[in-house]
Order: sequence, then structure tokens, then C-alpha cells
Amino acid sequence: MDYETTIQELKELVRNFVVERDWLKYHNPKDLAEAICIEAAELLEVFQWASPEETLSWKDDRSKLCKVEEELADVVIYCLSMANVMGIDISNAVVEKVKKNIAKYPVDKYRGRAHLE
Repeated sequence: MDYETTIQELKELVRNFVVERDWLKYHNPKDLAEAICIEAAELLEVFQWASPEETLSWKDDRSKLCKVEEELADVVIYCLSMANVMGIDISNAVVEKVKKNIAKYPVDKYRGRAHLE
């Protein structure tokens, strides 16, 4: 469904969920930033003590994949809520950040490496 659903549709889905429950009063930037970190830690916990090689096989293990999907969705939901509260256009923010990263990490210097030696 990624190819069918827009980011704006997801933002509206999250906004409606929050508004219907009268939770907007709890969705301030500080608390949302904390929630993003907490949910990211829960995602990381799924991978705790597993080897990188082992985790690659999880896409074929329905129970592992389901847990990763749920925790990743929680992170994205809070990110979408942060975008709603702060009035951030996510598509534009991502495009602009990738442009900065292209300048910061030129292909000729960083291809195949995480850092320069």
C-alpha cells in the first residue's frame, strides 16, 4: 500500500485518531519527541542480542516481522503526529535533508564506506 497511500493521508489518519480521543492536549513537541525515542528503543529491543545476519532472515519469519512492523509503525505514528503539531511537510523535509546529505557525503568519497579513514 505504500505506492497507494500518501503521507498526507497518513498524517490525517493519525490526526483524526488523536482528535477523536481528545489527546491533542498531550501531543506537544517535547512529549512527542520523548515518545519517538521510547518507541525507537522498543524497536531496538526487538533486535537486542541478535546478530546482523540473523536479523536479515526475519523478513521470512512472520512472528519476528510482525513485531518489527508494530514497533516501526509506532515510531512512524509519533513522527507523523510531530509533523502535524509542528506543521512540517515531511516530503519537503526529507527531500531537503537528502540534498544536504548528498553535499555532505559525496559518492566519490563515501561509496562503500561509513566514514573516511
